[in-house]
Amino acid sequence: MDEEKTVYVIGHRNPDTDSVASAAAYAALKQAQGMRSCRAARAGNLSPQTEYIFERFGVSVPEYLPDLVPKALHYISGPVVTIPAEASLWEALERMQRTIPEENPRVLPITDADGKYRGMFHNRGFANYITANINPHKKSAFPVSMDLLIRTLRAQPVAVFNGAEVKLSPIVVAAEPDDYFMAHLEDGSPEDSLVIAGDRKEIQRHCIERKVRALILSNGHDVDDDIKALAEKNRVPVIVSPYDTSSTAMLIIYSVPVGAIGDASVPLVNTSDHIHRIRGPISHAPSRCLPVGDDEGRVTGILFEGDLIKEPNVELILVDHNEFSQAVEGAENYHIREVIDHHRIGAFSTRYPITFINRVVGATCTIIAGLYREQNAPLKKEIASILLCGILADTLGLKSATATAADREAADFLASAAGLEIAALARDIQAAANRVNERPAGELTAMDMKEYTERGVTFSVSQVETDNPQSLLDRKNEIISALEKTCASKNHLFSALLVTDVLALDSFLFISGKKSFMGQVLIPRNEDGVYLLKGVVSRKKQLMPLLSELVMNMG
Repeated sequence: MDEEKTVYVIGHRNPDTDSVASAAAYAALKQAQGMRSCRAARAGNLSPQTEYIFERFGVSVPEYLPDLVPKALHYISGPVVTIPAEASLWEALERMQRTIPEENPRVLPITDADGKYRGMFHNRGFANYITANINPHKKSAFPVSMDLLIRTLRAQPVAVFNGAEVKLSPIVVAAEPDDYFMAHLEDGSPEDSLVIAGDRKEIQRHCIERKVRALILSNGHDVDDDIKALAEKNRVPVIVSPYDTSSTAMLIIYSVPVGAIGDASVPLVNTSDHIHRIRGPISHAPSRCLPVGDDEGRVTGILFEGDLIKEPNVELILVDHNEFSQAVEGAENYHIREVIDHHRIGAFSTRYPITFINRVVGATCTIIAGLYREQNAPLKKEIASILLCGILADTLGLKSATATAADREAADFLASAAGLEIAALARDIQAAANRVNERPAGELTAMDMKEYTERGVTFSVSQVETDNPQSLLDRKNEIISALEKTCASKNHLFSALLVTDVLALDSFLFISGKKSFMGQVLIPRNEDGVYLLKGVVSRKKQLMPLLSELVMNMG
């Protein structure tokens, strides 16, 4: 496996307890087997029951992924190399040469002291800077500080004042006879000038007395004590360059802060920006790349145009579902490594072979528990606990029609491993599930919602469990209204909520849909929009075959 890729183990949208618990437990198994980049995730908010279980057993809640629509963060890879704005141009070029592979465009994001993006340093910007400033017909001044000059020139400081101050300064070379040079110096601005001189004492003395910006002695010339004393008296910086005059002059040009020549027109892309919105800007950017940063503006990577045709740095393991209509939005854009599920097999295909486990059991947690046992993997007490809860939640305490001998055997094994009593735990998690009655209707109808496609039409079915269904029947109007909104917003044939009575082991089905479908519903009606399903507790095994037949009969 590519070490740089993150592998998310994730259940279906609007997850129930089995979905979240199986994701957490399977990610823990993968991590124990050495897949360090494997992480548990969820594609929706937790139900009160799931919240209670994870809090009770002290298990970290899987990461929330609202969607996986391809974003910038899914395509950047490797650590990013940046350069501080206060570094010199020379340091930026050295870092670029030393750290950036030859096959990549030579770019460096420029950052401030807090790591926040300031601009981009790239070859085109560097070329523009050189072209604009190395011009014999134009007097150029360069924004430099004494500290940067000393570092870039590898100079010996003799006297330094205000070392960090950045100031525009022209370069003046004392190559003329004394009188001519002194007149030339006066033509400019002596107090701003960087004077490069040799061992001519009169020139050195005159420059210090005229209080030039700095006196730079080339070729490593020694400084006499009287010159040093005069420089300190007049607070004129004096440094000694080991290079000849021409090399010293060139390196001064490279001493400017890279922040002064960075390209601020190159925008910072947010890690959450969608790839389809980036394609245009990146094709017009210098070097065809853009910096990527977090919400605070700190650089986290660079996105190159070539990255957009590569595989993203995320892969998925789907648990408790196998249809993209139920998966986190955007899942179809990623490499699906595995599927572990106990539902019907829908319209699912991949471009490559994968591990696909689908078993006729009441809960995906039963399958995950079996994988721990098959692979002789250590099973921590808290993981055994949430796996047991997932089985009990999905099978109504092993009373559902979907419960199998494999579920009961797995529950016994997990209860022994966790030191829990099955009947008492089932009561506890059902009591936590009853809190759904207090939730707003919009949240109720979104809980454990699954979307299906049959004969070219779509519909959704949600499910909640309670020991007091009457409290939800009393809220019929607001629940039907919420279903109407879901049905209209997604253009479904119908949207339904299955309310299961865990004591009577019956269910009430709330439905809102198009008239063409509602006329086909010949289920015993409890009241308008609500139907009584005696003995029905399983959406998968009992309700879905009935609804699928109703859709098929529409012709």
